[in-house]
Formats: sequence, C-alpha cells, structure tokens
Amino acid sequence: MHYRTVHDLSRTIVANLHRIPLDVDLVVGIPRSGLLAATLVALHRNLPLTDVEGFLEGRVLSSGRRMRYAGAGRDVATVRRALVLDDSIMTGAEMTRTRQRIEAGAPRCPLLYAAVYGLSPQHAEVDCVFEVCRLPRVFEWNVLNHGVLRRACVDIDGVLCRDPTRTENDDGHRYRRFLETAAPLLVPQRAIGWVVTSRLEKYRSMTEAWLRRHGIRYGQLLMLDLPIKAARIAAGADAPFKAAAYRQSSAVLFIESSHRQACEIANCAGKPVLSIERNTMVWPADVCLARAAIVNGVRRCHRLIPEGVRRLLLRIATYTHDRRNTL
Repeated sequence: MHYRTVHDLSRTIVANLHRIPLDVDLVVGIPRSGLLAATLVALHRNLPLTDVEGFLEGRVLSSGRRMRYAGAGRDVATVRRALVLDDSIMTGAEMTRTRQRIEAGAPRCPLLYAAVYGLSPQHAEVDCVFEVCRLPRVFEWNVLNHGVLRRACVDIDGVLCRDPTRTENDDGHRYRRFLETAAPLLVPQRAIGWVVTSRLEKYRSMTEAWLRRHGIRYGQLLMLDLPIKAARIAAGADAPFKAAAYRQSSAVLFIESSHRQACEIANCAGKPVLSIERNTMVWPADVCLARAAIVNGVRRCHRLIPEGVRRLLLRIATYTHDRRNTL
C-alpha cells in the first residue's frame, strides 16, 4: 500500500517546479484534491489561483499584498498560459472530463495539463506527471474517505474519536461518560470493513450506540473480551488482539492511532499499518530487512556485480517492496 502525506505532496511539487514553463501565470486546480496541489504550486511560484469553474467564468481567487507587489495579479483574459493541475491521475476519466469542459468553453490561452502522481511517467490525458505512485495507493488527504476502507481495519480511539484522558480512562462512570459524549474526530463517508478496538466487550452496546449516532457505518465491530481494564493491561493484550483480528481478516490495511502498537500489529500480522500518530505507513520488519539487505549489498559490491545483474537484484528488491504493499 503506497502512502503519500501532504508533506510528500509539497516535496514532490517543489522538486518538479522546473518542469512548469515560466510563461505559466495562472494555476487551475481540479476540485477537490487538485486544489490542494494547485494551491501549493501557486504559493511556491507566486501565481494567481482559480478552480475550473472560476477559470471558465473568468474569475481568479483574491490574493494578498505579496502577489500585488510582485505584479503577478492578472485576470483570466490576460493569461499567457495556464496550468491545469490535479493531485493524481489513474484512469484519466476526471482529467478527460475537465479537458472537455475547458475546451468547450473555448479557452483564450494555451493550457498545460498535469498531475502530481500517476501510475506511469506518461499518461495520454496529461502533458506532465510529476511522480510515479502505483496502485494500491492512498493519500493522507483521502485515506479516511477512500474505497480501501471497506477492506480495512480501523481503530476507534485516536482515529474516529479522541483518546480518553487518564482521568476519563477509569473503567468506571467517567469512562462510560466519555464513551457516550466523545466528539468524533472524523466521520468516514464510506463503510469500514472492520472496526477493531481494545475497548472491552462489556462496552459494546455503548460503542455501537456512539457509532450509530454519528453515522459511522461498518461491517464488524471487534472488541477485546476481558472483564476489566486491569486484566487488559496485565496481559498486554491491545496490539496482539488487533494483530490477530487483522491477520485473520481479508483486510489489506489497518489504521491505528498508536505508533508503538502500529509497529507491533504490522510485525505480528505481516501486513501494513497506517500510524496516525506518526502519519506514516508501517511495514512488517522482516520484509523491510530483506529489501534493505538486497539494496545495501548491491551498493557495497556494485563494482563487482555486472550492471545487468545489479539491475535484476534491484528489481527483485522493488518487487519485494511491491508484494509487501499488496499483502
């Protein structure tokens, strides 16, 4: 499972700014995620910004004093060339629809179509792809509203709602009040395959009521079947329970709030885990070590290994990485 953060997005854009011609003086973002990428490009290049609808209507978003001082403010009628940008391209259907809309509006300036992430270096529907990011993939800005959720295990505390404080986490009336009143952090618009939590089974009815009240849909709710919190702590059962549930399911991703538990779950289940605490994808350690050993060995002995063999070994390492991603 390939994962890209907003930081990754910004870094990729900065690394590819040189590929945007200097005569581009307007950035057009394709709603919604394309607006995030377009905003970053516009800020880095100090260019005016608009969306597709605004471009067709001749509108540009208002800007601050820095742009006016730079002399970059202009309306659509005076644009020399516009960059039409989306965060990613897969089938090309959305980009094709956008091109058709813009072309039907008879644009007055040349256009450059681009996507930050694509499945290959070239796509017929765009002029430029900044970086290859193959399937399966999720992004920080869409993971909790992505179709992968139906094949994912998702933790509750720290993901769907905040963690209880130490005072609230008393396994008594304060904790019950937390279960009833905790505000959701995010409400996914898609159904979750498995909600997996180390909350105790005795709190099932309250947890189900909370999920129902906030419109969070799911296939199964898996909870830890121990009598009291002290027994859960003594057994160190949180991560092993979640890992077992993940391993026995057909899920391809686990979304976990705690980075420590994410590492344990990934290693025990042998499948990737998204750590919300670190905003990073955690991989099973054995696969990571195998890949690192191949890459490091090739680097150390590159003068002794024929180029063809060297390329083959690196391809094997990449294959190992991709197989790990699709576990």
